[in-house]
Amino acid sequence: MKLEMPGGSYVVAVSGGVDSVVLLDLLRMHPGVKLTVAHFDHGMRPDSRDDRLFVQQLAKRYRLPFVYHVGNLGAGASEATARKARYAFLKKAQAAAGAQAIVTAHHQDDMLETAVINLLRGTGRKGLTSLTSGEGIIRPLLEIPKSELRDYAERHGLTWREDSTNANTDYLRNRIRHTVLPTWSQADKQRLLGIIRHMREVNGSLDALLDDSLTPQLKREWFVLLPHNVAKEVMASWLRAQQIRDFDRHTLERLVVASKVAEPGKAVDIVKGHQLHISKDHLHVG
Repeated sequence: MKLEMPGGSYVVAVSGGVDSVVLLDLLRMHPGVKLTVAHFDHGMRPDSRDDRLFVQQLAKRYRLPFVYHVGNLGAGASEATARKARYAFLKKAQAAAGAQAIVTAHHQDDMLETAVINLLRGTGRKGLTSLTSGEGIIRPLLEIPKSELRDYAERHGLTWREDSTNANTDYLRNRIRHTVLPTWSQADKQRLLGIIRHMREVNGSLDALLDDSLTPQLKREWFVLLPHNVAKEVMASWLRAQQIRDFDRHTLERLVVASKVAEPGKAVDIVKGHQLHISKDHLHVG
């Protein structure tokens, strides 16, 4: 299995599962790559400390620096809460190590799961392509299916930890993983992968066209004249440009309607800590 990776300094996120163990094994043999192994203990399972100790020993065996943090999120923490806490830690680890990027072990199956989840959530054109490399995060395994990673691990005698929560179908991702995608043929999966790749190109072109329009203050008259569904896509892109990403389709619907019909001076909640301020001529985030 060949991994394309430019030389440099990286923080590699290692949970102890088979995907990240394979990623670490591939990266450690890559010339010109300097690694810091980072592990986030979510504190959501009684045995999560064992995962940390496993990864710590793995880093020691490979003679790599190791950093970790215990989140103590509790068993009831949501996927979104866990993800936000994990990436906050990884970004701190990246800054402390002076690394140019974070590397994660997301693979092709993860990309399919994320696309289906975001379609169900109605996150718009970006939902299909949200799992990609960019913004200081490199995901070099995205074109590799999970089965190939497991085959590699078994052929090379690697050991890993199994996360018991991966079987819990209370989580939407696990329901997609265990009850939806297994019913798809390989042709079905390839069709969705083709759509994802096509949408990456489309989104890149649309983002380039929107860049000049999505200033911190959005012209309200221009926005009001947009068709409703187009306005939702523009609103989503504008929020992302303001570094706001934790929104769903209901939030977009609410913000678009308010932007078009609310009286000047109105402030509408977006997500915690952010409001949409509506004046006669402009929209801005505060």
